[in-house]
Amino acid sequence: MAAFLATYLPIIVSTAVVYLFIVIALRVFGKTEIAQLSVTDLVFIMLLSNAVQNAMVGQNSTLSGGIAAAATLFVANFIFKQCLYFFPGFSRVIQGQSLMLIYKGKINERNLKSARLTHEELMESIREHGVRDVSEVDLAVLEVDGNISVLSKDFSRKTTNAMTKRRPPHRQTKKQD
Repeated sequence: MAAFLATYLPIIVSTAVVYLFIVIALRVFGKTEIAQLSVTDLVFIMLLSNAVQNAMVGQNSTLSGGIAAAATLFVANFIFKQCLYFFPGFSRVIQGQSLMLIYKGKINERNLKSARLTHEELMESIREHGVRDVSEVDLAVLEVDGNISVLSKDFSRKTTNAMTKRRPPHRQTKKQD
């Protein structure tokens, strides 16, 4: 047992610390970083994962060391999600709250600035939802996951991202007689 702890406890602790650091850093640097990945964001994430790998496993590059780090990430993520679910105050601190960006065709400049979004980014998102102009938008909300939801046509139509591929409907098999 002592050998197990000596080998894997440093991996478990450092992996959990790196996980918490990345969660906090994503919160500090804004939720739009998550939902709207550009090429530079993808490169950043790849380099970040490479940079923290050694901090998590140290000199232990064995399969079991990698599995210990991965298992720690799964457990930490599970515990973190449970805390977000059971403690709404904690969830608001970590995830923030949704922000209304447009209401009845008018841009909320204060919330746009708070979200660190430019007019161009907002317009791009609106166009991706199939709406041509801000005046056509009844409600646009920056959700806690970083996506922007858009409602139009007197709040009756939630537009979806026109670029998203739709899955084909599930085929039902007919029962043979």
